[in-house]
Amino acid sequence: MIAIADLNALPRNAFVALLGTIYEHSPWVAEAAFARRPFASRGDLHGAMEAIVAQADPARQLALLRAHPELAGGAALKGELTPHSLSEQGGSGLLEAPADSLARMQALNRAYSDRFGFPFIIAVRGLDREAILAALERRLTHAPEAERAEALRQVGRIAALRLESVVDG
Repeated sequence: MIAIADLNALPRNAFVALLGTIYEHSPWVAEAAFARRPFASRGDLHGAMEAIVAQADPARQLALLRAHPELAGGAALKGELTPHSLSEQGGSGLLEAPADSLARMQALNRAYSDRFGFPFIIAVRGLDREAILAALERRLTHAPEAERAEALRQVGRIAALRLESVVDG
């Protein structure tokens, strides 16, 4: 954990190294946030990062969504998740799912990706496997623009949770 005052004092490369993984495979968010220092709190930092994502062009937002791994997907099964994603998916029970549940998740993931062009994204902390599957089934019925907005909201929730494990206060 780093105190917000110490975070504000970091040089650019250390700041980005520390926060570059908060948004999955998207260090550009941390790079842009560096210019917005100083931050009064972790919430202030998160707000700045969310504003950066909201102000990004649609192609960059789509790339951010596509940077996320599928839940219980190929990267998870091959052990190729980032430390954040591994902790999050592991904590929800997704990585130990029985074969029938895993097959259902993978089929829904394919349907979702085919429909929307990016993987299903949800902040899994505090959710069990059945709640995640129910959300995936429900969100498959969303209109594309509504689902893109929901996916970006979920990315923001994930970032806030990740920041809690890195930045104190």
